[in-house]
Amino acid sequence: QGDKMLTIKNMSKNYNVEKLTENDIETIYRLCQGNKLYYRYCQAEISREQILSDLYLKPEGVNEDNKYYLGFFKNELLVAVLDILDGYPDEETCFIGFFMVNILYQGQGIGTEIIGSILAYVKKIGKSKVRLGIDKGNPQSKAFWKKNGFKVIKEVESSGGTILLAEKIL
Repeated sequence: QGDKMLTIKNMSKNYNVEKLTENDIETIYRLCQGNKLYYRYCQAEISREQILSDLYLKPEGVNEDNKYYLGFFKNELLVAVLDILDGYPDEETCFIGFFMVNILYQGQGIGTEIIGSILAYVKKIGKSKVRLGIDKGNPQSKAFWKKNGFKVIKEVESSGGTILLAEKIL
């Protein structure tokens, strides 16, 4: 218990899944820069510094081995970025901190397909739910997660505005 690492390559049949590192910051930065809308809603600036801090950002008490900042690659191209915590806020749950699809791949069902394969995988390894936060003001994001079966369970005030805490029971 607790020493079971996620087998990241099993998270997708169609993409190569790799843990992203400081060497990937430029690539992540370019992907994020394409998503102007998202950053307008969460009033965040995209910067390399921000991405660097996100690589290590995790809640109090979460072991760094349980944080996975992942890239989904098609050939050499970064198609999506996913930040997922295993076992947060409890052993049964995975928490998605960030998910973003390359603008070139949006609107084609690719994000939904990737999330579907991640949910299937974490269910297979015994998780019972997945949680995440959505910026209340972002209709695009809200629609995406709702379409993927997430339900808002509560609103949380944060420094960047109101976050909708959403979960999906697997």
